[in-house]
Amino acid sequence: MGQKHPMPNLSPSLSEILQSRPWLRYDSDAALLFDGVRLHDVAAQYDTPCWVFSASMLRARARALKAAFSDRGQPISIHYAVKANDHRATLTILRREGFGADVVSGGELRKAIAAGMAPSDIVFSGVGKTDAELTLAIQTEIGVINVESREELHRLITLATHLGKRPKVALRVNPHIDAGTHDKISTGREGDKFGVDWREAPALSRMAAKDPHLDFIGLAAHIGSQITSIAPFEAACQRLAGMVTDLRADGVPVSHVDCGGGLGIRYHQESPPDIADYAQAIVRHLGPLNVAISIEPGRWLSGPTGILLTRVIDVKAQPAPRSDFVFIDAAMNDLARPALYAAWHDVLPLHARATQRPEKAQTLAGPVCETGDILATDRILPPLSRGDMLAILDTGAYGAVMSSTYNARPLAAQIMIEDGKIAEIRPRQTLEALWEAERLPDWLKAE
Repeated sequence: MGQKHPMPNLSPSLSEILQSRPWLRYDSDAALLFDGVRLHDVAAQYDTPCWVFSASMLRARARALKAAFSDRGQPISIHYAVKANDHRATLTILRREGFGADVVSGGELRKAIAAGMAPSDIVFSGVGKTDAELTLAIQTEIGVINVESREELHRLITLATHLGKRPKVALRVNPHIDAGTHDKISTGREGDKFGVDWREAPALSRMAAKDPHLDFIGLAAHIGSQITSIAPFEAACQRLAGMVTDLRADGVPVSHVDCGGGLGIRYHQESPPDIADYAQAIVRHLGPLNVAISIEPGRWLSGPTGILLTRVIDVKAQPAPRSDFVFIDAAMNDLARPALYAAWHDVLPLHARATQRPEKAQTLAGPVCETGDILATDRILPPLSRGDMLAILDTGAYGAVMSSTYNARPLAAQIMIEDGKIAEIRPRQTLEALWEAERLPDWLKAE
């Protein structure tokens, strides 16, 4: 944060950023275009900070993912990880592309249904499901409940017995596989809070399959997020395949395997697998088993389809060799990932005139009263000044959905674009809305 820039080569040039993202370019008027729309015009109309999402990019990525499996002759059910971006517009687009939903709360379940998702196309994953959430899932007759523990399985049996229904159930297995991702988003290692230890899973599967109040259909696994190597997926699928074979040998019918999600994207210097290789890894191990296969992508679908627009408030000069602080109107309450995970997001100026000036290391800092409110550290960018506007890239997943109103900062507007059309899909929150739901106790009402 504002320190000496140790490795300038880590910060890509503007041309390198553009080369890796063909959906971005500068037009003849030197304005940055995102999927053919001038971002400067969006910022002028809706102010900053604001989120911009491309509907056509999301649709194209959804179709490419489906094609990766159909090209290999593999039927696949795809359930979008709602936690990545839960806006109803996003869910509506994916529903129309034939996707279901992977939810991790009762709220996400209800929101998916509100977006038109059929309950039978919804998978409920996640630890710590409450009795109320399990009851909702059972009564709604969703596609499958991925059970995460022995204790949850017993609670589910009790609830199903009481409700007189027979929910479809899969056992989420923790395969003890290190996905090589950030510690905070790894979910399949021994000791992680998710899933049933793979060594305990066979016995628990047999119990679930024998219970008359459950319709046990198979296994599930999810080993982490932002995975940039095929090897962990190969290892997880291989372990699942072995478990299916062993369970069937014990007389336990297994008709369904959920491979989870986690396929990463390029934020900086990552080289994530091609989706064709990802599909091939799943098909190679699970295709011969004659099971219904499903996946739960989130980040790969929506991450590159979003941008956070922001404006420079001021520049605070620092003595060499420290980089200047560039204060912007977007902050950690808008985009939490840099503060949570030291996550990298590339940045582009909204006008190409800046590319014609010398570049220097600068640190983009938000106005929130936290030292950790840094969105980009020591970036090689054109010199910035008050009023300049920037695009923070690849924020379509775990961006707006994780926003808060910390420091009484209203939620930013959300904009969707497609084929030159621009629509406000969530207006900027008003200041009054921050406190309109607050109530004073009676003893404080009298002055």
